[in-house]
Amino acid sequence: MKNVIITGCAKGLGLETSKMLSEAGYKVLGISRTPTDEYQQLQDSNPEAVFFYQYDFSEVKDISMLVKKITKEHGHIFGLINNAALGHDGVLATMHESDISSLLKVNVEAPILLTKYVSRSMLLNRGGRIVNVGSIIGSTGFNGLSVYGATKSALGGFTKSLARELGRSQITVNTLAPGYMETNMTGGLVGDKLEKIKRRSCLGRLANVKDAASMALFLLSEDAAGVTGATFTVDAGSTA
Repeated sequence: MKNVIITGCAKGLGLETSKMLSEAGYKVLGISRTPTDEYQQLQDSNPEAVFFYQYDFSEVKDISMLVKKITKEHGHIFGLINNAALGHDGVLATMHESDISSLLKVNVEAPILLTKYVSRSMLLNRGGRIVNVGSIIGSTGFNGLSVYGATKSALGGFTKSLARELGRSQITVNTLAPGYMETNMTGGLVGDKLEKIKRRSCLGRLANVKDAASMALFLLSEDAAGVTGATFTVDAGSTA
């Protein structure tokens, strides 16, 4: 059973991906700031395959200890899905400096540090899969999401160079860039704004978490062994 760490595992895309991973026979090592009933149910129904670690990624200094604990308890890590992110929105001119700082810390610094320590396990075993969850906002932009967009662009750049660094050890690194999905993070999009996004889509709908989770699952699979340094947009065609 291959070990896969997934951050932000307890809801939205992370929860759906955790479900699909467990169904596909992976051992899910989920990390989230707060547990949820839904993730607990997943654990209860798969006690041998689904695990939970509570951690707040704004505390970057203890990430190395977290990875040490997980590898001690479960052994070598095969896959890492950097999914946890903050989604504060706000016009830059009036955005609080502490919000800017927390977005950069949780969305950029934390996944880079987590990848640093997890990739050591992959390098020792000469193989692995890393999926960085970006966003179409990193390339398209959106009013009120300049800092969030900057963090997601940063992850895309991180993917490109890291893929070159780790490729010789048969470790793939890719970016999954979902569009607007029906999750807690887009809960504030209602009425005209939501309809406008749906109209922009080729399929006339928002992407859903199953669409994006299926792509994450593919990128972990043996079929994706030759795919690295790439960005996969899953947005129901809204950027087509």
